[in-house]
Amino acid sequence: MTLLDQRKDAPLNPAPAPVPVPASRFSLWLRDLGLGVRFAAKGGREGWVRTVLTAVGVGLGVAVLLAATGVPNLIDNRSQRNVARSPSLSGTGAPVTKAGDTTFIVADASVDYRDDTIGGHQLRAEGEHPVLPPGVSRFPGPGEMVVSPALKEKLEAADGELLRERFKPYKIIGTIGEAGLTDPYDLYLYLGSDTLAEGPNGMKRGVGWGYDAPSDPMNPALVILVVLMCVVLLVPVAIFVATAVRFGGERRDRRLAALRLVGADIATTKRAAAGEALFGTLLGLLAGAVFFYGGRELIGSFQVWSFAAFPSDLQPSPALAALIMVAVPVCSIAVTLLALRTVSIEPLGVVRQGKERVRRVAWRLPMPVIGVGLLLTADTSGYDVSPMTMASVSLGIVLVLVGLVTLLPWLVETVVLRMRGGPVPWQLATRRLQLSSAAASRAVSGITVAVAGGIALQMYFVGVNDDFTEVTGQDTDRAQMGTYSNTGSGELAERTVKALRATKGVKDVRGSVNIDTAVLGSKAADGSYLAIPIKYGSCADFRELLTLSSCKDGDAFLAYEPKDKSEEWVKAARPGRTLDLNPYSDVPDQADPIPWKIPKNVRTVPQRVDPSGDKQSGLFVTTSAIDPLKARAATTAMHIKTDPSVPDAADRVRNVVYGIDPATSIYTYATTQRDKQYEAVRTSLFVGATATLLLIAASMVVAQIEQLRERKRLLSVLVAFGTRRATLAWSVLWQTAIPVVLATAIATVGGLGLGWAMLKLVDRQVTDWLLFLPLTAIGAGLIAAVTLFSMPSLWRMMRPEGLRTE
Repeated sequence: MTLLDQRKDAPLNPAPAPVPVPASRFSLWLRDLGLGVRFAAKGGREGWVRTVLTAVGVGLGVAVLLAATGVPNLIDNRSQRNVARSPSLSGTGAPVTKAGDTTFIVADASVDYRDDTIGGHQLRAEGEHPVLPPGVSRFPGPGEMVVSPALKEKLEAADGELLRERFKPYKIIGTIGEAGLTDPYDLYLYLGSDTLAEGPNGMKRGVGWGYDAPSDPMNPALVILVVLMCVVLLVPVAIFVATAVRFGGERRDRRLAALRLVGADIATTKRAAAGEALFGTLLGLLAGAVFFYGGRELIGSFQVWSFAAFPSDLQPSPALAALIMVAVPVCSIAVTLLALRTVSIEPLGVVRQGKERVRRVAWRLPMPVIGVGLLLTADTSGYDVSPMTMASVSLGIVLVLVGLVTLLPWLVETVVLRMRGGPVPWQLATRRLQLSSAAASRAVSGITVAVAGGIALQMYFVGVNDDFTEVTGQDTDRAQMGTYSNTGSGELAERTVKALRATKGVKDVRGSVNIDTAVLGSKAADGSYLAIPIKYGSCADFRELLTLSSCKDGDAFLAYEPKDKSEEWVKAARPGRTLDLNPYSDVPDQADPIPWKIPKNVRTVPQRVDPSGDKQSGLFVTTSAIDPLKARAATTAMHIKTDPSVPDAADRVRNVVYGIDPATSIYTYATTQRDKQYEAVRTSLFVGATATLLLIAASMVVAQIEQLRERKRLLSVLVAFGTRRATLAWSVLWQTAIPVVLATAIATVGGLGLGWAMLKLVDRQVTDWLLFLPLTAIGAGLIAAVTLFSMPSLWRMMRPEGLRTE
C-alpha cells in the first residue's frame, strides 16, 4: 500500500477546514491600543520618563480646563452669597410692615479703608428674635459688632491703629462664617445700634435677608470682550494638551520601526503608537484631577488682582468635566494618528529621520483670512448679541489664532533653513533646528496664541475704554472728598464740620443741610404734594454752590436750572409762601404740620457747579433765617479739602465721619469713573491671563526637558569630544530664543490684525498701534526662565553615563 492509496476507513468527502473569522475593526483597535499601552507601561525607564512627561503636560492642561469649567459656578456661588446677605426691606418711606418679633431696622454702614472697601450694615433689633444675617450666630446689640475674619485680622494688625480707632466704640462678639462672605478676604461687618428708627431718613425695616436686585444687561461690547477673553485664554491650553501627547516622538519612531521589523503592519504600528500616547494621557487625566483639586485648596490662601474665592466655589460642571475626560483621550489618539499620517514607518527606520519635505504656506493662510472675514461680517448691532453672532465671533477668533499656530512651523523652517555661519553655539542651535524644527515650533505655539490674543485684548480694551469710563465732572482741586448723610440736621452738620476742621490733614470743609418741605395745603388725596427743596448753610458754604455778589446771615436765595423756570415748585417759591417742614404728615406721631414762611428778601441767583460736579437747585437759606431742628426730614452734604502731604488724611476723615454717624456715605472724588461690569471683566482677564502665562511657562519647561532627554546621548558625545558645557548651554538658549522670537513676530502681526478686526466689529477705531511692545518683554522673560529651569537637566545629561546603551 502506498501513500497514494486511500484507506478503507477514510471518508469519501472530508469536511473542509474552517475559515478563520476576521476580527472586527473595534477589536483590532482595542488590541492594538492595548499593545501600545503595554509598551508604555513596560518600556523600562526611558518609556516611563516619556510617559511621565506626557502625563505632567496633559495634567497641567486638564487642570486649567477643569478650572475653566468651574468659573461659572464660582461666580454664581459668590453672587448667591452676596444676594443672601442683602436685607429684604419692607419698603421705602412710610412703613408698610409693622414692627414684629423678627424684624429689624437696617442702614448701610459701608466705608473705605485705604485701598479697600469695608461693606456692612447697622442693625437694631425690633423684637426678641430678629432674623440673623447669613454666617452670623448672634445678632449684635448696641455697641457690639460682628466682623469677617479678614477684617478682624486687619483690626489686630500692627499697622491697624487708624482702623481700630474707627471701630473703637464697638466690641467684637463674633466672626462671620463662609455663608455670609464672598471670599476669604472679604471685609464685612454688622454693627449694633440703639438709635436707628425707620422713616424718611434712610433707615428701613428689614423683614429678612436675601434681596436679589435686578441686574443690568451686559453691554454688547463687553459681551464680545468676554468671548475674546475666553477664546484667547483657553486655546493655548488646548494647543498645549495636543503638544504634550507628542512628547518623545523621535524615540517612539525608532520603537515603531522595531515593531515593523517583527511583522506588524503599518496600521497596527500606528494604532500601537496611539496606545502609547493614550496611556500617558490617561495618567494625565488623573494628574490633572490631582493638580486641580490640590491647587483648588490653595486659592483661598492668596489674592490675584484683588480677586479671591473659597475652594468650594470652584466646582467643575459635571457635564463639561465628563466631556473633558472623554475629549482629551480622543484628542491624544487623533493627534498621534495625524502626526503619523505623513510618516512612512519601515522595518529599518522612518522617513522622518531623513530630510523632511518643505512645508507649504498655501493651505495655512486661508484659515486666519477666513477668521478675519467672519469677524468683519458678524452683526453686533442692537442691544443684545445673538447666540449666532457669538458663535460666529468665537469661530472667527479661533480660526485666526489656530491659523497663526499653523503658520508658525512654516515660518520657523523658512527662516532657519537660510541661517549660515556664526559662533559655535549659534551653529549648534541652528543646525539642530534645521534638522527638525517641528518640536521647537510646537513648544512655542502657546506663546503665539497668548501674545497674539494679549495684543488683541489690549487693543480692544484701549479702543472701548472711553465707552466704560465716565468723566464725573468732579473738581478735585476744590475738594477731594464728600459726604452724604440721610440723618441730617443743623446740629449734626455743625458738629460734623467742627470735628472735621479739627482733623489732621483737613484744609477746609463746606457743607449744607438739605430739608424736605411741601407747600402747606398742597397735599392731595393720593399723598402727593408740591415739594420745594431747601438748602440750609452759611454764606461760605453757599459760595461753593452759587454765584453770589454779596451774602450776609439772614439772606435767602433761589437757584434753578433755566429749563426748570416753568416748573410748579419754582413758581411756588415766592416770598411769603408758607411751607410745611413736615411733608410726611401721614406718618404716625408726625401728623402736625410745621409751618415756615419764605423770607421776603429772597433773590434769584445763578447756580455754580459744586465740587462733586453737580448743580444744586432750590431755596438757599442762611443760618438765622430758619431753624433746621424743626424739620421732619433732612440730609447733610459735605465737601472736604484734604492735605495730600499728610499720610492717611482720607482715613482720618472717614474715622471722624464714621464716629458721628456710620450710615453716612463717604466719597472720594475722582475726575473719571469706570463701569463696574467693565472692571469685573478686566479683573477676570488679569486673573485668567496670569494662570495661562504660568501654564505656558510650565509647558515650555517640560517641552525643553523632553527635547534635552531626546538628545542625551548626543550631548554626552559632544562633551566627551571636548565641547565646553557653556557652549552647549548657549546653544540651548538659542534653540529656545529663535522660535520664541519668530513666534512673537508672527503673533504681533496676527494680534494687531485680530485687534483691528475686533474693534471694527463694534465700530471703534484703533488708538494705539504700539501696544505690542510690552509683550515682547514677556517673550524675553520666558526665554530666560525656560533656559534657567532647563539648566539642571542639561548638566545631568552631559555626563559620560549618557553614552551607555543596552
